[in-house]
Amino acid sequence: MNATAPAHPRGEAFTGRTNLSGSALLTSSQPVVLLLCYKSFQTGKMSLVSLRRNLLAFRNSGTMMVRFAQTAAAPAPEPRMKTFQVYRWDPDQPGDKPRMQTYEVDLNTCGPMVLDALIKIKNEIDPTLTFRRSCREGICGSCAMNINGENTLACLNRINSNSSKPTKIYPLPHMYVVKDLVPDMSNFYAQYKSIEPYLKKKDESQEGKTQYFQSVEDRQKLDGLYECILCACCSTSCPSYWWNGDKYLGPAVLMQAYRWMIDSRDEFTEERLSKLQDPFSLYRCHTIMNCTKTCPKGLNPGKAIAEIKKMMATYREKTATSP
Repeated sequence: MNATAPAHPRGEAFTGRTNLSGSALLTSSQPVVLLLCYKSFQTGKMSLVSLRRNLLAFRNSGTMMVRFAQTAAAPAPEPRMKTFQVYRWDPDQPGDKPRMQTYEVDLNTCGPMVLDALIKIKNEIDPTLTFRRSCREGICGSCAMNINGENTLACLNRINSNSSKPTKIYPLPHMYVVKDLVPDMSNFYAQYKSIEPYLKKKDESQEGKTQYFQSVEDRQKLDGLYECILCACCSTSCPSYWWNGDKYLGPAVLMQAYRWMIDSRDEFTEERLSKLQDPFSLYRCHTIMNCTKTCPKGLNPGKAIAEIKKMMATYREKTATSP
C-alpha cells in the first residue's frame, strides 16, 4: 500500500461507487473487507488504482453480489374499485331526462376527496360530465353539491372507502339545474346583491381619501361571519328557502346582512333593518337550523338570523315611539 494517495487523473473523480457497471461483489467470508479498503483509500493509505484492483478481485470471486441503486419493483396493489352514482341531465339533448349514471373508480389511483374522483371521471372516463370547481381547498365554494344526502363541498368531502356502498352525488337541491351538477345561482346572487354587502357611509365626500379604522374588539365581532364563501350549502338545505326562495333571503344572505349591520364602520344599520321588515325576507326563518348543521366552514347562520330578529325588535320599538 502507498503511504499517500496520489492525485486523481485529470477529469476523474472517485464517487464511492466505482466504475463497475453499478455493482460490486463481496466474499461471504469477508464482508467487511470492502469497507476497510474504502476507509484506507479515504485516509490516504490506498491509491485509487489499488482500490479498484481489490474491488475487481471481489467481483471475480463470484460469491455474493450487492447491487447499488437497484431495487425490486413493488407488486401492483389490488384494485380498490368504488362506485359513484352521479346525477346527469343535459338540456341541450332533446328528450333527455334526469338520470343517475354509474362510474367505477380505482381508489388506488385517485385522490382522497370526492372532487378528485369527479375530476378523474371527467379526465379519464366521461368528458361530458359537468360540474363547477376551482380552488380545491374549501375557499371558493364552487364545488358545492349534495353528496350522500348532505350539502357540502366536494373538495372537502372524503371518499368513503367502503366499496360496498356507492357514493351518490346530486346538484344542490331545490335550485334550477343548468347541467348535470351545475345549479343556477342567479337568484341567490341577486338576493346577495339586494342587501348591499359593502361599507356605506353617510358622508361620501371622504371616500377614497381616509381610512376607516376599527378597534380590535369591534373587529372580533365579525369573526364567524366574514368567513362565509357563499357556497349556498346552507340556503339550499333550508326547507323555508325551498318553498319561499323567491322572497325569503335565506341563511347565507341574512348572515352577510348581519355582518354589515354590526360593522362599527358602517352607518346604515337602520336602513338595512328597514328593508327586512316584510313578512318574508327575514321572518320565514323558523330556526330549523339545517343551515348551521350543513355549513362546510363551521359557521352559524341560524344565530346570526336570531341576532337580526333581536335588532329588529329594538328598531321597531324605536320607530314606534319616535314622533
